[in-house]
Amino acid sequence: MKRFPVRLCAGAVLSVLLASAHAQEPVLIQGPKIAIDSSDMRADSLRMPPEMRDTVLSRPQTVTQIASNLYARRAMAQRAESIGLEKDPEVVAALRIARDKVLSDAYLAKIDKEHALSDSVAEGLARNLYKAKPERFKSPEQVQVRHILVSGTDAEARAKIEKIEQELKAGADFAQLAKERSDDKGSAAKGGDLGSFEAGKMVPEFDKAAFALTKPGERSGIVQSKFGYHILQLEARQPAKMRSFDEVRNELIQEIQANAQQEARVADAQAMQKEAQINKEAIEAFAAGYTPKPIKTAP
Repeated sequence: MKRFPVRLCAGAVLSVLLASAHAQEPVLIQGPKIAIDSSDMRADSLRMPPEMRDTVLSRPQTVTQIASNLYARRAMAQRAESIGLEKDPEVVAALRIARDKVLSDAYLAKIDKEHALSDSVAEGLARNLYKAKPERFKSPEQVQVRHILVSGTDAEARAKIEKIEQELKAGADFAQLAKERSDDKGSAAKGGDLGSFEAGKMVPEFDKAAFALTKPGERSGIVQSKFGYHILQLEARQPAKMRSFDEVRNELIQEIQANAQQEARVADAQAMQKEAQINKEAIEAFAAGYTPKPIKTAP
């Protein structure tokens, strides 16, 4: 029997190696012609924020759902190829753009890694920034209050809030009444607690009443806002202060690292763009093919 030598170009060798590596991954979902394996899951997880990735991928139910969605996508893609959609000019262009994005994202990640500052350099720059711009780190006065809300401003709503006020004066527990009677369901579950906030963060009437309270446990009278009627109770008051370097250290280091990496990205992109020539005539002709749609305004 005559034997023929097998010759593979570099691209074919790479394809074979990738296919081999891909085949060694544990298969999560297997179909008649396609499968979703661990490498597919890891690739898809790159779209998630890094701080959430481990949490999401540690849940079997979530992994099953994501893998099932990936399987459906791959099955649709295979069906699209079977009917020749991959040859459609718009699809070809979209695939090219998608490929560009994946590769350019990988390249940007490489730039970020190469231009990451050492811990000692980043901390030194953070300390310099802290000393140079102390006004950035002033924390304004804040109050922490609970409130009870009765929605509406009609006579019935007024009667309800007045009844609640009488119950509080008689010794009822504010947090318990907030849980049972407040129309602000978000804070009601926490006994009406809105957490801490600085001046100007709430509607004016509420803001004024909150900052008029001076001692923990002190209550406001009935306060009317666009949301209805409120009664407030002060939990704590925090004076304005300067945040220490230790409090803002991690925040500043992240900012400095991000700035260094962004500067490297911009410099690299600008260097590439200098090599390009803009065809103004082609751009103008392209833009001329599109007519802005009129913006509809409410009657």
